[in-house]
Amino acid sequence: MDFAFSPRTEHLRTAVRDFMESYVLPAVPRWQADVAAGSAHPACVEELKALAREQNLWNLFLPGLHADEPGQALSNLEYAPLAEIMGRVAWASEVFNCSAPDTGNMEILHLFATPEQRERWLRPLLNGEIRSCFAMTEPDVASSDASNIQTSIRRVGDEYVINGRKWFISGAAHPNCKVAIVMGVSDPEGEPHRRHSMILVPLDTPGVSIVRNIPVMHHISPEGHCEILFRDVHVPVGNLIHEEGAGFAIAQARLGPGRIHHCMRSLGQCEVAIELMCQRAAERRTFGKPLHQHGVVAEWIALSRIEVEQARLLVLKAAWMIDQHGAKHAAREIAMIKALVPRVQTAVCDRAMQTFGAMGLSNDTPLASLWMWGRVLRIADGPDEVHLRTVARQEMKIAGERLRSAMPYSA
Repeated sequence: MDFAFSPRTEHLRTAVRDFMESYVLPAVPRWQADVAAGSAHPACVEELKALAREQNLWNLFLPGLHADEPGQALSNLEYAPLAEIMGRVAWASEVFNCSAPDTGNMEILHLFATPEQRERWLRPLLNGEIRSCFAMTEPDVASSDASNIQTSIRRVGDEYVINGRKWFISGAAHPNCKVAIVMGVSDPEGEPHRRHSMILVPLDTPGVSIVRNIPVMHHISPEGHCEILFRDVHVPVGNLIHEEGAGFAIAQARLGPGRIHHCMRSLGQCEVAIELMCQRAAERRTFGKPLHQHGVVAEWIALSRIEVEQARLLVLKAAWMIDQHGAKHAAREIAMIKALVPRVQTAVCDRAMQTFGAMGLSNDTPLASLWMWGRVLRIADGPDEVHLRTVARQEMKIAGERLRSAMPYSA
């Protein structure tokens, strides 16, 4: 078993790391100042996007690109370590056109869009000219069970009419967000997993209104986690993605690789927390010696390193399984990493915050924000309980097969 990254991956890791250190990190104060002044899209991001594209560090997330689409055709396993490096700065993925929810939406359009849909929406997304959002979660139902979704997608002649309310829709407040992929009920009488469809809804369509940008743990994202109302929204039938009733299948295709991206970005943030914790433990002294010489702090550092290394190996295994066998066959591993990594992030960030003392609770370090994002991920893209249920079901299935194939006992 070879744990080394391929030469191409190592080359790209170096290139992405150098770009982050040379251009992204120096731009962080500008980004923060613009956001503090009320900008939802700091100017430095567009400047950095142009530079990243010039250096061919663009659309790295999307395997199997067509020859006429800008970017590099990397596998999930090759892209995963790059996502970790980008994740060290929360907004940096957009610089490389690799940010959620656009990545998942581009994968949907790449796999299922018509030529017309690809030309109108996928190409400008791949070019970084627009952004998008994914509207699935609803306030009135438990969206962890997507069969509960109630938004109506009803065909009337040559149009679909959409009615419903969505919330926690990431990216919808971005000024360049031009289209939503909306999941809703197209056949109320259909089988549970054939009732839903996905449809493209331009955000400037009459009847679409962004009600509010919902604060998350008292933090307001400049790009938004928005509540959106769809009231008698008419779009052409040509906006339907793939076919009626395919919503669940499309969602599963979207969520597998996306969870690899989320988890690796989280591990990049864990690395930031560990680095800060070690710096603080080396420079701060209490009771006559540096913090790292106190047993409890040394244990925090060691446990953090162990947990991050374990989590990374599991995420890379899941990425490898998706590449080799598809997301369906990697369902258990995808569920495991989604339940594991956010818990690792909150634990590591909590230890780092404790090492910093009161300073760790302030905005003088990114630790409180990193902890918050880890806590958010225990709900975003499905709560822990759903993923743990998936793992347990698969384990019980394996146990049942093992028992059925076991030799009968005889005295």
